[in-house]
Amino acid sequence: MISINVNNAIHQVAEDTSLATIVSKLSPIKNGIAVAVNNTVIPKNNWKKTRVLNNDNILIIQATQGG
Repeated sequence: MISINVNNAIHQVAEDTSLATIVSKLSPIKNGIAVAVNNTVIPKNNWKKTRVLNNDNILIIQATQGG
């Protein structure tokens, strides 16, 4: 198991876990979100092939309307 920080909360996950798995488990919203790992935005088409590492800082944010 490794430790990752997702939106300022520590989670324990298995080694070799994909970013897509993290998003599907921790985000109730599936569309209109952006994900950054260690301050780098990861395009949605790369989530499945991006593996999280011990102590990664992950930020999941939802786009909102407004002006």
